[in-house]
Amino acid sequence: MKTISLSFIGFGNIGRGVARILMNKKQLFKEKYGIEFRVISITDSSATIWDEEINLEEAIMIKENLGALSGWTNEYEVFDFRPIDVVREVDSDIVIDVTNDPNAHIWHLQALREGRNIVTSNKPPLAFHYWELIHEAGKRGLSYKFEATVMAGTPIITLLQESLKGDSIEKIEGVFNGTTTFILSEMEKGINFEEALRKAQKLGIAERDPSGDINGVDAGYKATILHCVAFHPITFREIKIKGIDEITEKEVQQFLGRKQVIRLIAKVEEGNVSVEPMTIPKSSPLAVYGTSNVAIIKGDLGGEIVLKGAGAGIKETASAVVSDIIRTCLTLKNKT
Repeated sequence: MKTISLSFIGFGNIGRGVARILMNKKQLFKEKYGIEFRVISITDSSATIWDEEINLEEAIMIKENLGALSGWTNEYEVFDFRPIDVVREVDSDIVIDVTNDPNAHIWHLQALREGRNIVTSNKPPLAFHYWELIHEAGKRGLSYKFEATVMAGTPIITLLQESLKGDSIEKIEGVFNGTTTFILSEMEKGINFEEALRKAQKLGIAERDPSGDINGVDAGYKATILHCVAFHPITFREIKIKGIDEITEKEVQQFLGRKQVIRLIAKVEEGNVSVEPMTIPKSSPLAVYGTSNVAIIKGDLGGEIVLKGAGAGIKETASAVVSDIIRTCLTLKNKT
C-alpha cells in the first residue's frame, strides 16, 4: 500500500470537489490502485492549515460555513503562508494547484526544485511557461500533470500524450470555451448578446467578469497548451485571438437561416494557433450547444478523432485532477 501525502493550494469549488472525491472513493482507490491519500496541508487565500493529516470533511465544512480556513482555529494551527512558503516548508509528495494564480509558475518551479510532483488545473503557467516547467520536471524525474487545463474531464491531454504516440498530429480544431458557446446558443433563440450574457452569469456559467471568456483569452490559453503538447512549446503571446463581443443577434439569425451557426473556434497547426468566431454548418461536429466542448484531432495514421464532452463543471474538472493525482501516484516508487 502506497501512502501519498498531498498539499492543496486553492480550496474553492474545484479544490473541494477534489477533496470530496478523495473522501468518497477512499476505499476504491485502496482496493484498485493500492493507494492511500493523506492530505497534510490546505491553503486558501486566507491561511494554510498544516498537520500530519487533515480531516477533509471538516475542512470542507469550515470553508463553506466560514468562507475562509483562517477561521479554523480550534483543532489545527493556522499559518500565514503564501504558496511559495507551502512548497518550501511542507514536505508533500504532490502539490495540487487548483487556483487561478497567473504567477503560479514561480512557485511551481520552486515546488519542482524541492522535489514535489505537481498536478494543476491552472492554465496561465502552462500557456506562458510550458517549456520551463516541463523541462524542470523532466530534469528532476518528477511528474507535472495538467489534464484539467483543457476540456475539463474530457481527456484530450492524455489522448495526445499517451494514445497517439505513433501519430504525427496534423491539425486540431475545437470549441474550448463553454461560456461563449452558451451565449451564442442563446442568441440563436432570438435574444441579444447582453441578455444571453446575463443569463449565463445568473446560471453560474459565466464569471462576474466574463472578459477572459468573451474576448477569447480562455480558449487561447487552451489552444496554446494543446500546441505545446501536440507540436512544440510556444507561448500565448504568439497566437492570434478574437472574441465574440462584436457578434450581433442579427448576424446569428442570418446564418441560422442558412443552416449555419457561429462558434468560437480554435485552430491549432504546427507553428500557427488562432481563436476566432467562425461560421460552420449546423451538421459540423464543431456545432456544439450549451456548455459542451469538442475537438477534432487529425493525425497521419489515425485520421480524424472527434472528442466531445463537458468543457467545464466542478465534478468534471475535479475528475481530471483526481485522475492526474492517481497517475502520478502510480509512477512513484518506494512509497509505503
